[in-house]
Amino acid sequence: MNKNVSGICVSVLLLTFGSALFAETGAGQGRGAQRVGDHGIRHVLLISIDGMHALDLINCAHGISGANGGAPYCPNLANLQQTGVDYLYAYTSQPSDSFPGLMALVSGGSPRSVGAFYDDAYDRSLDPPAATTGDGLAGSPGACVPFTPPTGTSTEFDEGIDINQTLLNGGAPAGVDGGIHSIDPSRLERDPSKGCAPVYPWNFVRTNTIFGVVHAAGGYTAWSDKHPAYSSVSGPGDGTNVDDYYSPEINSIPVALPGVSVGSTSCSPLPDQTAVSASFTWTNSFQNIQCYDTLKVNAILNEINGRTHNGAATAPVPTVFGMNFQAVSIGQKLIERTLSPIVTGGYLDAQGTPTEALLPEIQFVDTSIGKMVAELKSDGLYDSTLIVITAKHGQSPIDSSRYLGISTTPNDPITTSPATIAANAGCLPFSESPLNPTGIGPTEDDVSLVWLDSKCTAESVVAMLETQSPSTNNIAGIGEIFWGAGITQLFNAPGLPPDGDPRTPDILVTPHIGVTYSSSTKKLAEHGGFAHDDTNVIMLLSNPSFQPTTVTTPVATMQVAPTILKALGLNPQALQSVREEGTATLPKVF
Repeated sequence: MNKNVSGICVSVLLLTFGSALFAETGAGQGRGAQRVGDHGIRHVLLISIDGMHALDLINCAHGISGANGGAPYCPNLANLQQTGVDYLYAYTSQPSDSFPGLMALVSGGSPRSVGAFYDDAYDRSLDPPAATTGDGLAGSPGACVPFTPPTGTSTEFDEGIDINQTLLNGGAPAGVDGGIHSIDPSRLERDPSKGCAPVYPWNFVRTNTIFGVVHAAGGYTAWSDKHPAYSSVSGPGDGTNVDDYYSPEINSIPVALPGVSVGSTSCSPLPDQTAVSASFTWTNSFQNIQCYDTLKVNAILNEINGRTHNGAATAPVPTVFGMNFQAVSIGQKLIERTLSPIVTGGYLDAQGTPTEALLPEIQFVDTSIGKMVAELKSDGLYDSTLIVITAKHGQSPIDSSRYLGISTTPNDPITTSPATIAANAGCLPFSESPLNPTGIGPTEDDVSLVWLDSKCTAESVVAMLETQSPSTNNIAGIGEIFWGAGITQLFNAPGLPPDGDPRTPDILVTPHIGVTYSSSTKKLAEHGGFAHDDTNVIMLLSNPSFQPTTVTTPVATMQVAPTILKALGLNPQALQSVREEGTATLPKVF
C-alpha cells in the first residue's frame, strides 16, 4: 500500500482546483472564508444519526401502521427530502463499527487504506501503552524498546484513553470542556519504529480527511462526537485540522446539565434519575441520552451563529462541520431495567415499526435537525449549505425477536464465541483473549474479528471453529468464516510489512442474523457486522437547489467525503483514500 503522499503532491492537488479558494472572507473572520462550489455551496453540515436505517427514514417520513397513529413522525427529514437526493441502498464500512464508519465518511476510505477496523482492535506493529487504559488494556512501561521489533498489542480508541472517562469532559484540565486535551498520552499505544512515541488518534489513521483538506485550503472546520478518541477525524498531523473539536464523553457518569433542555424538559436535574449513579453512563437511559445529544446540537447552533461550539467566542461559520446523534442507536438496542416496568427499545416487527421507546428518539433527532435548518435559514445560510444526513453504522436485527446473545442457560442455542473457542486453544494474544480477566477482551459484537498469536495458524483455528460449532449444533452461531483468500477479498493480507497489513485480522466471522457475542441483558441489538441491518443506512443530501430524487443503485458512505469536497469546489483527489481505492463521488448530486 502507498500510505504516504508528499506535502508537495497534496499542495499541487489543492492549488489545481483551488487557486482562488475561500476568497470571500467576511470582515473580521480571518480563517474560514468560503469558496463557492458549482451549486453555490459555501458550507457542508454533516450529520450521522448512528444506527438509523434507510428503512427508518421511509417509515418516519411516510408513516407506518402501529406507530404515531400511522401518521408520519419526522416532518423535518421529510421536508429535506423535497429538496434532496435520497439513496435507498447506502452501505457503511465493513465492519460496521463507529470508528471505521466515521472514518469512511470523512476520508473516503475503507479499512484497507485507513487502517481503522474497530474501536478496540489489534496492531502487530505497535507496542502496549505505558499506562493501563481506563478500560483495562494493560500498560507496560518497559515493553517498548525504540527501533526494535514490535511485540504487537490490542489497540483502543474509545473512552479508555481519556484522562478520566468518568467525567463529561474526559478529565481535561479545569476550564476545558474536552476534546483533544482529554487524551492521556500514557494510555496510547506506542510505535517502536518512531522511538516509542505514543500514537495519537489522528496519526493512527493512515490517510487524510476532508477536515485536513479544507483546513489546508483556508477553511474553518468543526466536529462534535462521543469520544475524545474520535479526534481521529483530524488526521494526520498535530490534531488541529479540526479547528473546533468537541467531544463530551458518552461513557462518563451522567450529570445535571444546567441550561440544557429537551423541549420543555430541563436536563438539570436529568429527567431519568434511575440511571445517574456511578455505575451508569449516558447510554443507559432513553431520556438522558437526549440531554447528552443536545449538548452537541447546541454546539452546532452556536457554530451556525458564528461562535465556537460552547458559544464563548466568535468564530467563522465552519466550511465543514457536523456531529453524531446517539439517541436512535440507544433507542434501537436498550432494555432499560432500572425503570418499572422495564422499558424495551427496538422494533415491533421486521418492517421496522418502532417501539414506544424508539419512536421518541427518532422524533427528538428530527426536531433537533429542524432547529439546525431553522437557524441556517435565520442566518441566511440555508441556500449555501449542503446538508448530508447519514449514519456511521446501522443496527441489527431490525426484527428484535431474532436477537440472540450468549447464554449460560442450558439448551439455549448460543453459548460461546469464535474468540472464546480460539482462546481456549491458546491461540490468541493475551490482550485479545476473553480469558484475560482484566483486559479489554476480543473484538466481538455481531461480528468476530480474530487476531492470532504465533502458536496457531488461521487454517487450524478455522478447523476448530467448524468442528466445535458445526451447522447441526452451532453453539457460536457462525454464519460465514472469512480467512486466507476470503480475507484478502475484503482487506489487505494480514501480517507485517512489507508483505502484510499489521491491522488486518487473521479470521473474521459473521454470525447468523440476530446473533451477538454478548451476555448483556441490557440490549437487544448491536452493530459491527456485515448484515443488511448493520450496513444499510439513511443517506440524504439536501440543498434548496436540488430536485427531489431517489437513487436505488447501491452506494457507499465512503463516497460522502469526495462528494463534500466537490461540493465546495475542491478536488476529491486530494484525499489519499480516494486515490488509493478509487472512491467515486455520489451520483445524481452534481
